[in-house]
Amino acid sequence: MSRLKDNINRGPATLRDLIKKDIVVAPGVFSGISALMAERAGFQASYLSGSGVAGMMGLPDLSVTTLPEIAAEAYRITTVSSLPLIVDVDTGFGETVNVMRTVRMMEDAGAAAIHIEDQEQPKKCGHLNGKRVIDRDNMVRKIRAAVSTRKDEDFMIIARTDARSVNGLEDAIDRANAYLEAGADAVFTEALESREEFVEMRKKVKGYLMANMTEDGKSPLLSVAELREIGYDIVIFPLTAFRGMLKAIGDIYRDLLKDGTQRNFLDRIMRRSEFYDVIGYYDYEKEDNVFYKI
Repeated sequence: MSRLKDNINRGPATLRDLIKKDIVVAPGVFSGISALMAERAGFQASYLSGSGVAGMMGLPDLSVTTLPEIAAEAYRITTVSSLPLIVDVDTGFGETVNVMRTVRMMEDAGAAAIHIEDQEQPKKCGHLNGKRVIDRDNMVRKIRAAVSTRKDEDFMIIARTDARSVNGLEDAIDRANAYLEAGADAVFTEALESREEFVEMRKKVKGYLMANMTEDGKSPLLSVAELREIGYDIVIFPLTAFRGMLKAIGDIYRDLLKDGTQRNFLDRIMRRSEFYDVIGYYDYEKEDNVFYKI
């Protein structure tokens, strides 16, 4: 069968099935081509970071991106990759009525899950200082609005709390349980500061848990094996590939400017044939040729 037909995205149901079997490992992707590379590497799910979308636009993660921009990127990813996609939708882009629109647009964009956070606007990267969180009951209302709006019951609503860095671990645990009780399918507690805190969260929160392993943040870099042992259900690596790409791009630009030719670093770039293989160039060409024979 053609690669074009194989890559149909059945996100929500697939993600639910994966979580039942083992910890879901979702690398950060930031475009259609990066999602194809993650799939090619063997991952079974992917993650779209709000910071990654902003970063691709040359912007900071400070609520400057909009819902249509996030939805458009999610759509571009899910239309070429079969991996279920978890999408960061910041605070839901407003209050309950905005959260409802966010859920509708994310489902239409083909996402398998979204996570909504309890920060005040303008939100900040979860591992920076100076965050503020909204009232717990206000976040509960947002979660209930999101759950009641989804059309597909498999579409996952993940509640993120940033309370650990603001009010302490106990408040984060309290919020996590309240969000699950409100109908969230999983909880993402941002910026836990030690392995012991990950363990404590697992002991005191009875539901699916998502961990964020981001570089240069407040959390220790636990491995997938360590998180599986603790009992986590999902782990994301939001910007690892993005930052690696930026480093590689910087090196290529530096050497191209210095040498005036790419002859000296052809071994460091993906060649045309491999690129065509990743994007399924010849599958598209074959599909197109079918109609000229009819």
